[in-house]
Amino acid sequence: MAERERIVVVGTGAWGTTLAVMLARQGHEVFLWARTLEEAGRLSAARENKRFLPGVVFPDTLEITASLEEALKSCRMVMLVVPAERMRENVQRIGPHLQKDTIILSGAKGLEEETALRMSEVIAQELPCNFEDSICVLSGPNLSREIIAGLPAGTVIASRNADVGELAQRMIMTLLFRVYTHDDVIGVELGGALKNIIALGAGAADQFGYGDNAKAIFMTRGLAEITRLGVAAGANPLTFSGLAGVGDLVCTCASRHSRNYYVGQELAKRRSLEDIQRSMNMVAEGVNTTKAALKLARRYDVEMPITEQIYQALFESKDPRDAIKEMMLRDPKREFEGPVEDWFKRLRV
Repeated sequence: MAERERIVVVGTGAWGTTLAVMLARQGHEVFLWARTLEEAGRLSAARENKRFLPGVVFPDTLEITASLEEALKSCRMVMLVVPAERMRENVQRIGPHLQKDTIILSGAKGLEEETALRMSEVIAQELPCNFEDSICVLSGPNLSREIIAGLPAGTVIASRNADVGELAQRMIMTLLFRVYTHDDVIGVELGGALKNIIALGAGAADQFGYGDNAKAIFMTRGLAEITRLGVAAGANPLTFSGLAGVGDLVCTCASRHSRNYYVGQELAKRRSLEDIQRSMNMVAEGVNTTKAALKLARRYDVEMPITEQIYQALFESKDPRDAIKEMMLRDPKREFEGPVEDWFKRLRV
């Protein structure tokens, strides 16, 4: 087991609570930060998160607090496990309380809608430049319900600083939660964010009963689209064949526990997006990420036909059946072309 460390988790949703409980079970001194005194009191009194993880008892080494100053004192790592749209404000809150050697880890899988920035970019913008090498990101096929139940899983931590990534790896890895390190922060973040868009379509396809062949082509072409944008943004295309790419894509598109998959199913039933979101107590990151991804696509002049159709189904009331039909009727193409094929050609040379 790794040396006992003080770790702060910012974010009391299902994933943040899961990570906090998992790390506390390993013997770490873990603080779960709640936004208000009321929420902190409720979680402390119940010793469980009844809203997101009912029945999961908090270990004795997990403390709940509404004081960032208290939690971040002598903290070795802070994990930001919040919706992408709230990342910037949370970084602004923790910034004044960070120690100079604190590792900052993002567990969010999304893009900032307004700027189309990745979470590590948002974090870097809001913190002094001396923290740039302390930032890392976590992504992979990580369904909180399975991990909290003690089922085997794996993930990836990417950092521009190998020492930081390896230290975070040692702190987080358990016998049932295997952690790999990576140096491709761009690829790991984009894989985790963009697969949520594809999961929206996968949910709709399953709801229509289109079958496994259709779902396979949709996921595969979705991965090609993710990789195309990733390479244009500076990612290594091989990253998308790993846990943060195809691994997370398969998991999210196949699991009934996926929020984005659920939204796609409900859109196929012709429910409005507003109605679907009102009925959920968690955020489906793929919705806002769809908008941000198209901004990135225009920035890098990358074609993203699946994302375009998903956008129209989400925000322009397009029938998902018509969206799928238009994708099937596109002009014939080579399977591999553009920047991805060029990258592999350079690799061969």
